[in-house]
Amino acid sequence: MKSDTDHIVSKYGRIFDLLEEMIVVLDRDGRVVDYNTSAERSIISASVLKKGFFVDQVVEGEAQSEFTDLMRLNPDHRAFQSRLLRRDGRTIDVAVEAKELPSRDDTYRILIIKDITELKKKELDLLRFSNVIHNTINPIQITDPSGNMVYVNPAFERVSGYSNEELIGKNPRVLSSGRHRRDFWEKVWQSILGRKVWHGQLENRRKDGTPFYTDLVISPIIEANGAVVGFLGAHRDITEQRLLEQQLVRSQKLEAIGTLAAGIAHEVGNPLTSIASLVQLLQRTSIDKFANEKLEMINAQINRITKIIRNLVNFSRPTTHQSAPSDINQIIRDALNIVQYGKKVKDIRFDVQLKTDLPAIHIVADQVVQVFINILMNAVDALDEKPGIIGITEHITGNQMLVEITDSGKGMDPGALEKIFEPFFTTKEVGRGTGLGLWVSYGIMKSLGGDIVVRSREGAGSTFIVQFPLEGI
Repeated sequence: MKSDTDHIVSKYGRIFDLLEEMIVVLDRDGRVVDYNTSAERSIISASVLKKGFFVDQVVEGEAQSEFTDLMRLNPDHRAFQSRLLRRDGRTIDVAVEAKELPSRDDTYRILIIKDITELKKKELDLLRFSNVIHNTINPIQITDPSGNMVYVNPAFERVSGYSNEELIGKNPRVLSSGRHRRDFWEKVWQSILGRKVWHGQLENRRKDGTPFYTDLVISPIIEANGAVVGFLGAHRDITEQRLLEQQLVRSQKLEAIGTLAAGIAHEVGNPLTSIASLVQLLQRTSIDKFANEKLEMINAQINRITKIIRNLVNFSRPTTHQSAPSDINQIIRDALNIVQYGKKVKDIRFDVQLKTDLPAIHIVADQVVQVFINILMNAVDALDEKPGIIGITEHITGNQMLVEITDSGKGMDPGALEKIFEPFFTTKEVGRGTGLGLWVSYGIMKSLGGDIVVRSREGAGSTFIVQFPLEGI
């Protein structure tokens, strides 16, 4: 059979046999007239040589028609993929490059065939992997060896608030909350550069500045030669879990402190009443100007302590007020009438945008007025008697009515933000606040089935979101 093509391959036959690719020579009718050693080992059997026609004997059944068409479309040169049958009966994926070789007695087609079965398998595995990564509900990010992001999935875009275009090429520090110190990140890098998997929890910031928490696993991506070519970060969003944990801790603190407050109010209130009576008696009988000035100072401090005790008592006792349908806009106006007239607010602009179509909500109006007064006074103090804006907006989301109070003040660091609703915690100077206003306000909203959520960044102002349920009160 080879005698017909001796003039074609006699000079180069040994070179063909050295090639890893399978080389098959076909005549004009598609019969096998020559082949190299690689082809003989894989696809050219005695049966093929006996029956002659390559497509019928070697090309996998369903691919025969396509193979013939592709060969016919471009007789000079054609590259395509197909499926062939090995001598052992297995089907393999191949890349075929077909070239014509004219000779003095015929025109031959040389097929250069490369087995790409493993490559196709890897491509399929990669496709499956990429689909899983792309469509999982867990946020996924992939970075290069220096830590810059080269891929984020849609879940990561949703949880972070950033688009793919805003994240690719950026370092993950764009999401940093500032809560994790340098030594924390040094340990993370030490672990993953050492080809170890790192696992821990992170607090990051969304594009709008709100915090989100994730349980994160960072895995180094390692090539066959051992080089680290990138890192895969698989997040599990635990923001809701963390918020629920914080609410549980707050509720437990409120319950414990409420019990303690009742005892303190009783134990401190009685002797304080006696002290106040003695001060008043001394004021009525003393004619010494200096003594009276000091007695007045004592009386002022007694009144301050009395106010604190009253807040404690009010908080520790179950409310006796009945909720009733109320107009939230009127409650906000009542609070504003108390807050916005005074020396502290002369350079503050109140941007109030109240909706006219909000439904009435079942609340204890006097208590909710106190909630808004406390929040507005904190907003005023955050501006520190400097020009600024306090904004009030309303909207309904699902079965909740939300009132947002935003100030352009100094904001709070993450540490202060965590303690904002704890009793006696205040960011104000000594003597300017008791640290009970927001604590009491939080307790009032919880008793109504609502909540107060705070968003703040140091130097970027604060937003208090007062949440009222529209059902179930």
